[in-house]
Amino acid sequence: MADVDISSLSEDQQLALQQFTSVTDQDLAAAVPLLQKCQWNAQIAITRFFDGDADTVDPAAEVARAPPPPVDSRRSETLMDNFPSRHSSRAARRGLEPAPRVVPTPESQMTQSMPFPFNILLLPFNITYTIFQRIFGTIGYLFPFLPRLLSRFYSGRALQPSRDTGRRPLNPTDTSARFMREFEEEYGVTHGTLPFHEGGYAQAFDIAKRDLKHLLVILLSPEHDDTAPFVRDTLLSPDLVEYIKNPTNNILLWAGTVQDAEAYQVANALNVTRFPFATLIAHTPSVSSTAMSKIATSAGPVTAQDLISKFDAAIASHKEELDRLRAQRQEQQASRSLRQEQESAYERSLAQDREKARRRKEEEAAREKAEREERERGERKADLARKLAQWRRWRAQSVPGEPGADVADAVRMSIRLPSGERVIRKFRAEADLEELYAFVECYDLVKEDAAVEEEKETVEPEGYEHVYKYQLVSPMPREVYDLEKGGSLKERIGRSGNLIVEKIVGEDDDTDESDDEETI
Repeated sequence: MADVDISSLSEDQQLALQQFTSVTDQDLAAAVPLLQKCQWNAQIAITRFFDGDADTVDPAAEVARAPPPPVDSRRSETLMDNFPSRHSSRAARRGLEPAPRVVPTPESQMTQSMPFPFNILLLPFNITYTIFQRIFGTIGYLFPFLPRLLSRFYSGRALQPSRDTGRRPLNPTDTSARFMREFEEEYGVTHGTLPFHEGGYAQAFDIAKRDLKHLLVILLSPEHDDTAPFVRDTLLSPDLVEYIKNPTNNILLWAGTVQDAEAYQVANALNVTRFPFATLIAHTPSVSSTAMSKIATSAGPVTAQDLISKFDAAIASHKEELDRLRAQRQEQQASRSLRQEQESAYERSLAQDREKARRRKEEEAAREKAEREERERGERKADLARKLAQWRRWRAQSVPGEPGADVADAVRMSIRLPSGERVIRKFRAEADLEELYAFVECYDLVKEDAAVEEEKETVEPEGYEHVYKYQLVSPMPREVYDLEKGGSLKERIGRSGNLIVEKIVGEDDDTDESDDEETI
């Protein structure tokens, strides 16, 4: 498919397409068919793309084996859920914990308000819940140790992330922008002090996996007393800020507060039991070709130097295999670029050959056309010359002879031909002016009576209308005797006349000038 209409896809399909292209860096024409085969499941499509078995494994079977989504509107999808069990065992032997990929909740699945009648029925319960919440909030503010004490008896965790139900759920990009704005306002830092990723966790996860970067995830909970000291003394420490911004470490920073839905989902997926929480996620080729694992984790208060030492040791332990994978990808990219350049050069050469063939064909067609036109022009010229010769023979035999001496009313004409020869001849007084023109035209034939006698049987050519290409002019005073006015010789010229033959040569008659001079 050359063109892909994005508007024809549903919102979930567009989200899956965005996730797949951000990880694999594929164009839309190649991404859409694979996603269609995988039932628009982005995690399966990404897995099959990197494993290279998109054509051998049936993605529909994988979709059928995938676990059903939870009833809750919030949904967590990870690439690790579909990995074979040997990957998990291999990660466990290396002391690594898989890092899931959390898909943000689509807006279509956001929790919506209940209908108005149900709100009326539940109004007493909502009021009672709000009153008890305010009372317990006040007690917790006056006695901070009570929430931490009670939380030890809640489920099996030491601490449980909470969410502010009053915060409006937003899409991942807007949620990230709101977190950075609140972070800068609360701790008095300028924008860009920490290079937070301006997007969702899934997008940062995909970028880190595609570019082989280390994804540093920071999760904060404003309800915990250790959050503010951790941010001021550790997270905003000049040493840690410089370490994160150092391009040689290839760190991509993403942070969030568990008051937001996406960060709350990430905290649950990463099994967070204590806040503030920091973990370093990287691609681990030793586990599988697509695995992302937590290579270093810190929960609770920690100094900046300890955090830097822990991250530095984790990065160093995985540096060799990541460098090897980067070299492989660079080699693949170089091979791909070389192949594209070769294909481009081949296409350019093919286009040049087609252009040369087109020009050669056009030149041959133009040459054939010119030859055909020249041949047709020669044929028309030859046919015209043949008909002219036939007409001259036919007209010469119809020219009356010169009147004798006994004819007293004869007109005497002195005609100087273009060749310089002067002809003196008598004509009948009542003869038409055209007869004088015909005599000049056929003079070479009528000057010998024997030649004219031999052509008695010549007939007038069909479809030919003769046009005289000269005119008879009287020099003193100058007067043109043209055929359009007609009349007899005596009426137009008188008893005698001294005439000159002047040729009338047009643009189309230039080539025939020499031939006409021979005939006159």
